[in-house]
Amino acid sequence: MNEQAEPGVRQQLAGIADRVDILPDPLQGKTPAASSIVEKKRVFIVDDHAMFRDGLRQLIDREADLVVCGEAADADEALEGISKSQPNLVIVDISLSGKSGIDLIKAIEDEHEDLPVLVVSMHEESLYAERALRAGAMGYVMKQEPSKTVKVAIRKVLAGEMHLSEKMAGSLISKLMRGTDEHPPSPLEKLSDRELEVFRLLGLGKKVRQIAEEMSVTIPTINSFRNRIKEKLQLNSSTEVALHAIHWSREELP
Repeated sequence: MNEQAEPGVRQQLAGIADRVDILPDPLQGKTPAASSIVEKKRVFIVDDHAMFRDGLRQLIDREADLVVCGEAADADEALEGISKSQPNLVIVDISLSGKSGIDLIKAIEDEHEDLPVLVVSMHEESLYAERALRAGAMGYVMKQEPSKTVKVAIRKVLAGEMHLSEKMAGSLISKLMRGTDEHPPSPLEKLSDRELEVFRLLGLGKKVRQIAEEMSVTIPTINSFRNRIKEKLQLNSSTEVALHAIHWSREELP
């Protein structure tokens, strides 16, 4: 090699090394091991609380093998963002403005059949986990769990495995083996996914018109849901339904 040209070659090699965050000695001809370059799995976050999204993004982005590729506050924004960012995993909360997290999971299942979903929610696992799994989710973690549990759940779901707490997994296995649960079912388990969403929104103090707008259905449809809730919970009036919902909502808040 021409000695005058050699410094220029060194500069080019050093520049290439800088761009891939590796600094080999060009004179020794060393190349980085293929294993030193990690392909990060892309995670999309759907949650209507910006502060929680920020915290979860920081938690994920600190991991060498994970990166947040996008986020959304509601179902419609999420479906658009998922199509654009092509994630490997979607994290979904149950409570979203507009369509519920359960409805979003069903939509993801329809539009992106092989895309795994992990639910991270404040809502009680015993009431929502099975519903989420039926909708197409691969795992459920409650928000009060330590960050280590969330990271374990993310990696399990990315690996094609299901993640539930030991208690919830035992309960589901018991149902499959004996056709029943170890514990008496909550009356709310009698409600369909849509009825439970109406019940939850009533518990937040929302009026029938507001709920109809959020769920993109008519007022008579919400009234029909409310009547079915009243029958299934054996309550006497719409007022009792609302009071029961408010009491349940306050008990469920962490």
